[in-house]
Amino acid sequence: MERPLRLGFSPCPNDTFIFHALVHGLVAPELDWHVTLDDVESLNQAAEERTLDATKISYHAYGRVAQDWWMLPAGGALGHGVGPLIVARDAAASLEGRTVATPGGRTTANLLLDLYAPRDVTRVVMRYDAILDAVARGDVDAGLIIHESRFTYQDHGLDMLVDLGAWWERETGDPIPLGGIAVRRDLPRERLDAIARAVRSSVRYAFDHPHASDAYVAEHAQEMSPDVRRRHIDTYVNDFSLNVGPVGRAAVERMLGMAAERGTIPSLPAHLFWPGEG
Repeated sequence: MERPLRLGFSPCPNDTFIFHALVHGLVAPELDWHVTLDDVESLNQAAEERTLDATKISYHAYGRVAQDWWMLPAGGALGHGVGPLIVARDAAASLEGRTVATPGGRTTANLLLDLYAPRDVTRVVMRYDAILDAVARGDVDAGLIIHESRFTYQDHGLDMLVDLGAWWERETGDPIPLGGIAVRRDLPRERLDAIARAVRSSVRYAFDHPHASDAYVAEHAQEMSPDVRRRHIDTYVNDFSLNVGPVGRAAVERMLGMAAERGTIPSLPAHLFWPGEG
């Protein structure tokens, strides 16, 4: 008997919305899953340690482990107007020489900060959901925020300094690749095909039954309001989540190629996305 497949994703509304059907056996009921929910930087670390079979991963982190993992064409977060923001107490503040709280060195947000910010920015790593309070208290000068924080930072009396997603789109014309679902390259082909089909089916089910996951999303969304949960899903789940497609693949390859040129990730394998079924 095959062991359960170890799957990791975040408790954020976009992930629980996408994976609700898979977790609850509404799609691919023949597969047995052991599910871990954790913040994205912890999942990035788990990918480096290879403790999971399939996991949500930041594209920046994926660049570090691409030799050992495929990306799936479905299940990810990529699009326009979805990028991380830099926020501060003063809208006129400069980043140069300042301390910036970041959600982790492996995150795509941190890669974008590397590409954008002055070299003398000092980074302070903390969980993504602690950053707004840290900026509001004055523990750091600015914060690099992701996920639902883009909808709530004004509630903390903060202003946006930079929309790094908009900056990326102006510089490249590409949508911004945030994260996707990675699967281990050493799994048997039939298991890889089964996982790819299951993830795409779960996304499709979510689109076809948009409120079926409401209770599951709310259960894991901490104290997020229903309006913020819905805005989160509407922002991060889109057609690219069903199929990254040639436009999305080109954006991923451009971003990771830039990171490889800067030496922040190793050289990449020839093929990043799983070419099989799904």
